[in-house]
Amino acid sequence: MVVAFDHGGGVRAVRVPIPDNPLGYTLVYVVDTDRGPVLVDTGWDDPGSWDTLAAGLAACGTAVGEVYGVVVTHHHPDHHGLSARVREASGAWVTLHAADAAIVRRTRETRPEQWWSYMAAKLTAAGAPEEHVAPLRTPRAGNLPGLSPAPPDREIVHGELLDLPGRRLRAIWTPGHTPGHVCLHLEEQHPGGLPGDGRLFSGDHLLPGISPHIGLYEDPDDATVTDPLGDYLDSLERIGRLTPAEVLPAHQHPFTDAPGRVRALLDHHQGRLAGLLALLAEPLTPWRLAERMEWNRPWADLPYGSRTIAVSEAESHLRRLVKLGRAEPVPGSDPVAYAAV
Repeated sequence: MVVAFDHGGGVRAVRVPIPDNPLGYTLVYVVDTDRGPVLVDTGWDDPGSWDTLAAGLAACGTAVGEVYGVVVTHHHPDHHGLSARVREASGAWVTLHAADAAIVRRTRETRPEQWWSYMAAKLTAAGAPEEHVAPLRTPRAGNLPGLSPAPPDREIVHGELLDLPGRRLRAIWTPGHTPGHVCLHLEEQHPGGLPGDGRLFSGDHLLPGISPHIGLYEDPDDATVTDPLGDYLDSLERIGRLTPAEVLPAHQHPFTDAPGRVRALLDHHQGRLAGLLALLAEPLTPWRLAERMEWNRPWADLPYGSRTIAVSEAESHLRRLVKLGRAEPVPGSDPVAYAAV
């Protein structure tokens, strides 16, 4: 069933399904411009998702072939996945922030087996048991989505007005969920007259009911120690200073009171960091820390891929605590364990 919504003021949304994912769908926004529709994100690269996107555009009174441009909030496959097919069908330009464009290029240039080897080494260093690492030693390339994402034609610059003729859509760089995540501020009066400053396409940065995954920024050829959680918290503060009348996220549903949601997320992460400090009263590897953290289900019930993601999130929180001087690695530990200070 095609599900499309009219948000007024020349903005519509299409629910594009994500196969086998609890999020269910990506909300692809269709923004009318003087040159034709521009999409904010495209959805997962899957035949069923493509059919839904095409049918949804028809329900919005347009077609894939009429798309003028694609603005991608970030490089993840449920957002960027169908960009290449849209561009092939329409000749549309595709734009992505430079930091995520670099990830796209690296992904396209890196052999799949190099990624598997890198992931195995990272998980081993995090203290993962051999039974979790072993499947990565004999992988099948088809198991990893997004191996050939579409390279963008243009790169988004923080603060710029994007090429949407007749509209004012400003890019706001909000790293955290990915290095190049952007929110998009539609600087126009709300069509329903809600008080506030326009509307915000928030991607995965600001969601109404869940906190986005904050993992590590991975690059097999770069040993730079990044601080994704610190980046995310800083980005939340930046968005908190906006007062959009409405937020249009990539998942769940639209909502108001962006500053209130920002405060709730800041409080959530501060509380989580405090809870992790209590756990680190004893030295723990990132894997052992992840086992003790609270997730949306018990650790024993988390599927394989979710455990890998959970360990990445545990490491991002550890990096924040280390940078704040609240935790440190235990000398001589192998794999490296961390303890509160």
